[in-house]
Amino acid sequence: MSANEMKGAELASMLKSKMQLTKTNSVEAPWLNLSEEDMEWWRDAKLGFFFHWGLYSLLGRGEWAMFNEQITVEEYAKLADQFQPTQFNASEWAELAADAGMRYAVMVTRHHDGFAMWDSPGSYGQFHSGNSAARRDFVKEYTDAFRQAGLRTGLYYSPMDWRFPGYFKPKELADNAALLKRQGYEQVEELITRYGQIDILWYDGGWLAHSGTDADAAWFWEPIRLNEMVRSHQPQCVISPRSGWVGDFQCDEGTHETRGEIIPFDWEKCFSIAPFWSYDAEERVLPIEQIIRLMIDCFIRGGNVLLNVAPSPEGIIPVSQQEQLKLIGQFMKKNGEAIYGTRPGPLQPVDRVYGMTNKDNYYYLHILDAEAFEGIRLPALPGTIIRCELLDGSPVPFEQSREGVVITVSSDRIEPYDTVVRLTMSFD
Repeated sequence: MSANEMKGAELASMLKSKMQLTKTNSVEAPWLNLSEEDMEWWRDAKLGFFFHWGLYSLLGRGEWAMFNEQITVEEYAKLADQFQPTQFNASEWAELAADAGMRYAVMVTRHHDGFAMWDSPGSYGQFHSGNSAARRDFVKEYTDAFRQAGLRTGLYYSPMDWRFPGYFKPKELADNAALLKRQGYEQVEELITRYGQIDILWYDGGWLAHSGTDADAAWFWEPIRLNEMVRSHQPQCVISPRSGWVGDFQCDEGTHETRGEIIPFDWEKCFSIAPFWSYDAEERVLPIEQIIRLMIDCFIRGGNVLLNVAPSPEGIIPVSQQEQLKLIGQFMKKNGEAIYGTRPGPLQPVDRVYGMTNKDNYYYLHILDAEAFEGIRLPALPGTIIRCELLDGSPVPFEQSREGVVITVSSDRIEPYDTVVRLTMSFD
């Protein structure tokens, strides 16, 4: 759901997630962080496939519908008897993701409503897909298919659960809160031990009573103990910060623009291709221009993008979303050399005008606004330009001096979203 449609606790959740890029007060545990070597694949991958899909998809009003509409636990549980996505085919989704240029994926295995998308013995009240009309383990179908398609597989898990009054009053209702915590530990262990190598564990919802931060709730969740357990089973898994521990990367959530300088630590922006994170009955989508611009703004500042789709209750990614995925795939195929495996810089980006990425002895200049860029003298670059060209090899005129660099791209070679100029550098 877009920020202007959110309210109350749901809006607070998005804003809290946006603020996590500041790395303010999360619990530190350096021995849990992955090595530089183990983070390389994630830094190289750049683009991931995210999907929110569950009982809330049947309602078509967002994944927060249970809470926002004050649907009782008993009434909401009846949706499990209707959840029978006969058209879900994980291999087809994996093919769509791969064709869109995604290198990894993250499945929402359980959102705040408490419904698990796998046959979960640890689920309180056995509220899971194996005990629904579907009688299927969707986590297994997903991990098998996406791994087979060559994508790294990640799992999203929310430890909070609206079915527990102890979530809202953890100290006053300590016994009930203890059941919630026990469920969380047991389900995380199930996810990291039953489905082979898990490349990403993407926590969400670590705060308590929809207030404060995930780190404020560390006294309750004990994220160091939790993630030491994760590391004992999945030593190379990349872990998000939302358990209260600082994690291996930071998160920025939503469709707001990313501006300013290169962000000097590992980070990822997640946003949805649709107005909601989960199924929207009107099947609306963001304009492709906005999607790609948000992506480029992240890449030139050192971030990854986790792009969410919102499948239907039947298990279909709507045609409107598939069309945007195809356009994203075309963009990534054309410009992937300047994105995959790159690092940001060396020049700092100028908002809405240009930015740079680099790899080996290549600098890639991403021109976002050709009119604003025309006549600009870039700051001096480290090294000497020995070749200046578009990605198809077409030469581009340039002038390099101690004062900086002027690059001139003819108007007939300007691309709609991102005109990439490849600079081959000598550092002798």
